[in-house]
Amino acid sequence: MNLLLVDDDAVFRDAFVRWMQFKGHHVTAVSSGAEAISQCEKRDFDIAVFDLNMPGMSGLELLQRVQASGKMEVIILTGEGTIESAVLAIQMGAFGYLTKPCSMGELEERCQAACQQRQACLKNKPARARRRPPLTLVGESPAMRDVVRLIHRIAPTDKPVLIQGASGTGKEVVARAVQQHSKLCDQPFVTINCAALPELLVESELFGHQKGSFTGATTEKPGLFEIADGGTLFIDEIGELPLALQPKLLRVLEDGSMRRIGGHTERNVRVRIIVATNRDLAAEVQAGNFREDLYYRINVLSVHMPPLCQRSGDIDRLVDYFLASPWQVDPAARKALNRYDWPGNVRQLSNVLQRATVLADNDTITLDDLPNEIASGVKEVSQIDTGDRKPAFAVCDHDSNDTVALDDISKAHVLEVLAKENGNKASAARKLGIHRRKLYRLLERYQSNESTPQMTS
Repeated sequence: MNLLLVDDDAVFRDAFVRWMQFKGHHVTAVSSGAEAISQCEKRDFDIAVFDLNMPGMSGLELLQRVQASGKMEVIILTGEGTIESAVLAIQMGAFGYLTKPCSMGELEERCQAACQQRQACLKNKPARARRRPPLTLVGESPAMRDVVRLIHRIAPTDKPVLIQGASGTGKEVVARAVQQHSKLCDQPFVTINCAALPELLVESELFGHQKGSFTGATTEKPGLFEIADGGTLFIDEIGELPLALQPKLLRVLEDGSMRRIGGHTERNVRVRIIVATNRDLAAEVQAGNFREDLYYRINVLSVHMPPLCQRSGDIDRLVDYFLASPWQVDPAARKALNRYDWPGNVRQLSNVLQRATVLADNDTITLDDLPNEIASGVKEVSQIDTGDRKPAFAVCDHDSNDTVALDDISKAHVLEVLAKENGNKASAARKLGIHRRKLYRLLERYQSNESTPQMTS
């Protein structure tokens, strides 16, 4: 295999190179995303291994840059693995995700599996291109129907599109849908997030730079406008674009002309622009944080993404969309998902479901698999609905006039079994007939729910 490693850990790079070369593979190892882009411009690689957390350009940002070429499979490697970053890496097109420390043998096996997939894709590329499925916009609420109708009307044009909405509502999904239904659907779709990069790097990413134009510019680099030439450039969080860069962006939007940092040669590009923001750009113009002429230039066609709490009926559809077979959601958990107001919108819902599939003991997601702030909403609402503040589900103790909540009985039983097993959680879980992870979640809930009364056997 012809391998590319991008990792700022010199010790790990050395170990990777020695192992892979010993196994007969060709290896190029660099310490930064900028060096990786330079190497990718010079030669092709079968497999790339990117460290997630690096100074400057992160592994996910680098993944986004190289995905446009479609020439290699990428494995993301990190010492700080989280469910969210793993899900995002796979959604962005990474073949796999490994957490440090991992053995070099395991990493080599993952690279070999990625290489086999790459070879199969290259062999079937023409057929795969013809069968590319359309992007799915999930939702039948009136608000989402309006969005879909608008996409189909504005997509065939070549005009700029402004997508506005809160974080996590799916602005990039809409941008990709516009591109997919446009005349440029077979041309490059390149993205940049202005909020994720410092000012100098944003300018370099958009417009490129010449060698020696600033400290660290060891090679010349084309900008995303050049890479997207003939296609579509999606600029996410454009409200974060530094004021000093806005005239330069306005110019390339008006006549297609641009210059790299440190360069003197005018370059002309033909790019359709789609931008997105979670800010009120009209208010930003009034506050002097955003140029009025640029605002009018990008706001030719606009789409507003509604928050998830305003998409009546769409939560069930999104849940079914995100969960592949054989996963199911029990009625209580589904009720909790529908009652929650989702401040993080669709992105938060997706992450919660991914978390639940990891924590669930079987193929059914229950209240115990949901975060406490979501699961507790069902209990709180049930108590309010009774009118007299008593729990909706209760049993009567005939030896007294008190009413005891079933949740409290369950808690008392769990704590009693745990006490009998002298605090041994593994043994208590076996006695209760549940998985140890479920016992841990129950104990965490009991500890966090201060309103639950302490009971003794």
